[in-house]
Amino acid sequence: MSTTFFIPAVNIMGAGCLQEAILAIRGYGFHKALIVTDTVLNKLGVAGQIQTLLTAQEIASVVFDGAKPNPTVGNVKAGLAQLKAHQCDFVISLGGGSPHDCAKGIALCASNGGEISDYEGVDRSAKPQLPLVSINTTAGTAAEMTRFCIITDEVRHIKMAIVDRNVTPLMSVNDPNLMLAKPKGLTAATGMDALTHAVEAYVSTAATPITDACALKAVELISRNLRTAVAHGDNLQAREQMAYAQFLAGMAFNNASLGYVHAMSHQLGGFYDLPHGVCNALLLPHVQAFNAATSAERLRDVARAMGVSVDGMDAAAGAQACLGAIRKLSVDIGIPASLGELGVKEKDIPLLTENALKDACGLTNPRKASQAEIEAIFRGAMHAPVAAGQTQHKATRESAPA
Repeated sequence: MSTTFFIPAVNIMGAGCLQEAILAIRGYGFHKALIVTDTVLNKLGVAGQIQTLLTAQEIASVVFDGAKPNPTVGNVKAGLAQLKAHQCDFVISLGGGSPHDCAKGIALCASNGGEISDYEGVDRSAKPQLPLVSINTTAGTAAEMTRFCIITDEVRHIKMAIVDRNVTPLMSVNDPNLMLAKPKGLTAATGMDALTHAVEAYVSTAATPITDACALKAVELISRNLRTAVAHGDNLQAREQMAYAQFLAGMAFNNASLGYVHAMSHQLGGFYDLPHGVCNALLLPHVQAFNAATSAERLRDVARAMGVSVDGMDAAAGAQACLGAIRKLSVDIGIPASLGELGVKEKDIPLLTENALKDACGLTNPRKASQAEIEAIFRGAMHAPVAAGQTQHKATRESAPA
């Protein structure tokens, strides 16, 4: 069976690489950028910093800071209107998953017309999007390099999964200097998002030897560096290793796809406007406990990559060790203990489940689930006990919904 491996044409990484990236942008001959970001990064002057660097290379720019934490159809429309009004010939996304996804929606509609909801599903567009350069400021979503675009339909209260080769950015930029001093909650949530990408890609029915290698290395790097990045946000080495880890996880899931964790998490984000990474962290051990019936050996591999000594364990014991390691990491970095703690209501679970089973991300989950089984997974995550020693900084809303 043939496979296709998707990745941006150019990926610039490492401490201090931003200046190199700006020079590379100049080489494309672009004239005017729409910089898509959020209000926080704009107020902090990060967008202004990018504008100054662009001006030095004789590239004009305007800022659209309307990307919400879970970007909406309305956000995409507003950004597209600004792009057209200022006659921009390319887009720069600056931030985490939210600005990247919003920018993908804008760029796709700019070249294909219509509304972003027209492209829900897999490869629905006819033309490549307007050129997009994605400058990352978090280590989690990998939205700066994927063909995934997650947009909230505020009318239906769901997150649309747009999986399209034409939304792959032209260039990705990961300078860990832009990730320093990010809040602990944001760092924790985006880091667990990356871990979820890696684990779901590794157990996916579409996994290949290439995605397996990327996924397991990502798990290893996250397990070694996420606690430090959360506790010591100014640790450049930990930030850089997390940047590589989330990129590797992105390479894995961009090509092997995901599973029920993301299919379910998207519904929580769309319905309650909850932080994506936190929802993933809470659901990950519950979904993998369900998957263990078919994927125990693979979950044992994940446990080994997380640093667990699994020698002598059979596959079932190794899978349980994996679940324990995931839960301990969540506790150590302050992830909330249950969906109920986030305000999820049991009465909404049937509808959340119905929509989750329609989500494209669930197609590659290794074990197929019924409505009743997905409902049971949701309920299992509703009332998880608070683990002893849970730290006080709770991972809360992040700018990374994808």
